[in-house]
Amino acid sequence: MSADLHQQIETIFRAIALKAGDVIMEVYARPDFEARAKSDNSPVTEADEAADVLIRAELAKAFPGVPVVTEELSESHAIQADRFIIVDPLDGTKEFVQRRGDFTVNIALVENGVPVRGVVYAPAKDRLFYTRADGSSVEEAAPFGETAGVLTPIQVSKPDNDALLVVASKSHRDAATDDYINRYTVKDAKSAGSSLKFCLVATGEADFYPRLGRTMEWDTAAGHAVVLGAGGVVLRFDDHSPLTYGKAGYENPFFLVLSPGVILR
Repeated sequence: MSADLHQQIETIFRAIALKAGDVIMEVYARPDFEARAKSDNSPVTEADEAADVLIRAELAKAFPGVPVVTEELSESHAIQADRFIIVDPLDGTKEFVQRRGDFTVNIALVENGVPVRGVVYAPAKDRLFYTRADGSSVEEAAPFGETAGVLTPIQVSKPDNDALLVVASKSHRDAATDDYINRYTVKDAKSAGSSLKFCLVATGEADFYPRLGRTMEWDTAAGHAVVLGAGGVVLRFDDHSPLTYGKAGYENPFFLVLSPGVILR
């Protein structure tokens, strides 16, 4: 892929995520909005659907011919390709419905099983993370304009294995996760929703994020790209091999997100 195309991806992914965030926040600002359960009992709202329509239209215009896999379009889940874009228009719908703010827009480019470019935008938190054309990751400071503002390079921590900073799911924390975390010497454990957990590892605000629960590739690809660009790793829980994408059904195994300095137990 040419350098020009990588620059185009950085600019366009950022712009689309911000537009989708505006659509989501319009719904979020209402005193009431529609939410219903999908076939897997996960919630979906008007905001998920409106953001999905916008993102798919913008991607089709910008990258015609590149397949797009998105959570909200079930027929896209049959796509199999070496290069594809994968989207979760609103990750953290439970957080959105409960008005807790920890929800994100996620867009990623996957090549040969690896999420190489991604953007994670948390519109209620005014936090925007993305990979640049050179593969490094940054956080952009609010307010967000048509062109990029102040960018801060982000880097994973140099952890102290005798005092680890751990982040875990806010809505999906369970006894198995707590038992696993208890194998480590933890200084502080915090909870966060959606793909923000990846970004907290990418910025060094947390050393380690274990996920012992069901996720789909659209939940994780953009955050995964941001972590890779910040020097982190994302490993399968079972054999500590790299987590890959384009799997049948787009379902992930359990996984670990970490600074390479964390000693796994």
